[in-house]
Amino acid sequence: MAAGRMPKVIKPQAHAVIDYLVAAGFLMAAGLYWKRKKRVAVSALICGSITTANNALADYPGGMWKSMSFQTHGKLDAGLATLTAAMPRLMGFAEDAEAKFFSMQSMLATAVIAMTDFDSYEKPVSDGLRREDAEEVA
Repeated sequence: MAAGRMPKVIKPQAHAVIDYLVAAGFLMAAGLYWKRKKRVAVSALICGSITTANNALADYPGGMWKSMSFQTHGKLDAGLATLTAAMPRLMGFAEDAEAKFFSMQSMLATAVIAMTDFDSYEKPVSDGLRREDAEEVA
């Protein structure tokens, strides 16, 4: 409920940058823990890979293939935040210090999701007009 009351101050471009930074953080953690703690590394690799795919497929600045809407991207972000929080328990390292990294990533993602207006972004039409302007012209 509190997340719904947050001001929607994060624009799609900033959201994309944050998403890629989050993905990079997961992938760096996977590399750092690979030799020492495989379960932590695999968990970070899973979360980082899903985050990267969600970013690349989204129809927003920063998306590469633009095959899903920004709204769908936001729903998947919320699911990924939940998965991130659950990963330490699912993978059996909930009591380890490394679990805090996943908790922090999940809280960060939740805050970013709460402050992003997923309904504000409209896909630009090919001639540079907004969708509603293009309909008026036609």
